[in-house]
Amino acid sequence: MLVHLHVKNLALIEEIEVEFGPGLNILTGETGAGKSILLGSMQLILGGKISKNMIREKAPYGLVELLFQIENPKAKEALERLDIFTEEGQVLLSRKIMEGRSINKINGETVTMGQMKAAAACLLDIHGQHEHQSLLYQDKQLEILDAYGKEKIQPAREKVRDAYKEYKKCRAELASLDMDEEQRNREMAFLEFEINEIESAALREGEDEELEKQYRRLSNGRRIIDSLQSIHGMTGYEGEGAGDMVGNALRELARVTEFDEELNSLADTLGEVDSLLNDFNRELSSYMDDMTFDQEVFYETERRLDLINGLKAKYGQNIRDILAYQDRQQQKLEKMQKFEEIFRKSQENLAAAEKILEKYSNDLSEIRKEYSKQLEGKVIEGLKDLNFLDVDFSIAFNKKKGFTDNGFDDVEYRISTNPGESLKPLGKIVSGGELSRIMLALKAILADRDQIETLIFDEIDTGISGRTAQKVSEKMAVIGQHHQVLCITHLPQIAAMADCHFEIEKHVEGAETATQIHTLTEDASIRELARLLGGAEITDAVLVNAREMKELAQVHKNTRLK
Repeated sequence: MLVHLHVKNLALIEEIEVEFGPGLNILTGETGAGKSILLGSMQLILGGKISKNMIREKAPYGLVELLFQIENPKAKEALERLDIFTEEGQVLLSRKIMEGRSINKINGETVTMGQMKAAAACLLDIHGQHEHQSLLYQDKQLEILDAYGKEKIQPAREKVRDAYKEYKKCRAELASLDMDEEQRNREMAFLEFEINEIESAALREGEDEELEKQYRRLSNGRRIIDSLQSIHGMTGYEGEGAGDMVGNALRELARVTEFDEELNSLADTLGEVDSLLNDFNRELSSYMDDMTFDQEVFYETERRLDLINGLKAKYGQNIRDILAYQDRQQQKLEKMQKFEEIFRKSQENLAAAEKILEKYSNDLSEIRKEYSKQLEGKVIEGLKDLNFLDVDFSIAFNKKKGFTDNGFDDVEYRISTNPGESLKPLGKIVSGGELSRIMLALKAILADRDQIETLIFDEIDTGISGRTAQKVSEKMAVIGQHHQVLCITHLPQIAAMADCHFEIEKHVEGAETATQIHTLTEDASIRELARLLGGAEITDAVLVNAREMKELAQVHKNTRLK
């Protein structure tokens, strides 16, 4: 369960830390106090979008930290499958938000947003304002059914997904062969032209690099010869060349070595220099003798390079790419030449892939129908707990015209809320308040199945009042017996059921406005209930009413626990 929340520098929140308890945690406060900001901070851990003005003005960053105590073995196993391990039974999720970026961490280790979302999904489920509207969409309805029966549905969906991938591949392959004889002949002629053009060039890997070196040498031949002649004069043995000067120095040194043996090492070194210069000049002379400018060789080199560069412009950046392109075109040509055989084979492959996909889609549909019957019963039971006295609910199946990677099922939730009425789609019969209660029933069912420990509801009481509000509060109390529930509400009936009651307030200090949250004592909780009941003026009669409501709520909870 969520044991600690730390939020810093987000919107109206300067810094708050909250310790949540087990059971039903109720958060109340005046409109605009910052209740939804608090919930929005938790949604950031689930990958919620960051708006430009989310970070508190003049603050360098925003921070959200959620500390969970993992008591559910199933949740622990789910985290371990994600390579996330508890430390003393706890997991810390944090997101630091800066301008243009955020840093996500789990137990102090940096992770991606995807990893953070996956971990958070194992630990909590958030029902935001207006989320119940998504129930009107058939995709969402199918998603809920798949979540309910995921033990069998998920493996079946994976089979369908793999089969659909193969089906799409076969269909694309057959579509690529869809051309008449004239198109095919045109394509074959073009392929033959490209293949012959490359073949006639008789390319050799590395040839272009060799030719470029040769071209550079030939095109700069005069400059090379002038420089080499100058170098030969500087280092040679004629005139004042380095070779002649070193030879003179060597002879001069030889005259005095007999007078001092230590000069022998210097003479040896100078002799090596003379020998190196001699070798250098001999090799330089040989290179100059061999170097001649052949106009015909230069022309052939230039022509060959132009040919290769022209092929590069058409078929690839280097000779290896050009030859690879030739191989691919050759394979295409061979396919074209065996068109009838390949076309027939592609048709057979598509038919076989479609047959497999249809089988797996049928299997998936049957599993969904099996679980839909279970879910129908659970939803009816849950709705009766929420003051739908004469309710009927069913999940209708329709077959899509084509295949998808999620099978061919279209599902539609249908409901009747009054005796004698026929079942109709949700959008045609239910109000906003009814839709909110249906979503609450579904959330409770899925939470029990997934054993998610923490459920968060933001104003689940939208559009309800009176007896229905009382029934919703009782349902929330029941859910709170098996899960940790955090609920933002304006209804005193729900707030009265609180195991832990928190008040969210907005304080103005000078030019600064900040949201704060604090735990309410028994008496403070009753006073907050009185505010919810009576508005701005809290009379003694309203306080008595609030106290009685609190006492009756606790009696009801204790009775249900027994």
